Amino acid sequence: MKYPAYLAAGLLAALSLAGPAAANNLQAKMESCLSKHANTRQAATITLECNAADGKLSACKVISSQAPSPGFEKAAMCVAEILPMGGKSGVIRVPVRFPGE
Repeated sequence: MKYPAYLAAGLLAALSLAGPAAANNLQAKMESCLSKHANTRQAATITLECNAADGKLSACKVISSQAPSPGFEKAAMCVAEILPMGGKSGVIRVPVRFPGE
C-alpha cells in the first residue's frame, strides 16, 4: 500500500533502533489500520494523548483532529495500540499524520 502513516520524529527514531524487520512489520500494521477505518486517498492529522507504560500506550484519547471523517480518529487509535514506546512512561502526546495521495 502506498499510503503510510507518518509519526513524530521521536517515534521514527525508535523504529530505526528496532531494526528493518520490526519497522516493516509496524508499517504494515499501520497501513492496515488506515485501510480498515478511513479513506486512504484523504489526508488527516490527529493528535492523541495517551498513557505510556511498559513499552505500550493505553487510555488514548483524541485531543486534536484535522480529519475529513471520524474514521481517521479510529485509525489513529488503532495505530496507537501497536506503537512501541520503549522506556517512555507517563502521559504523552502522539501526533499521527495520514498524508493521503
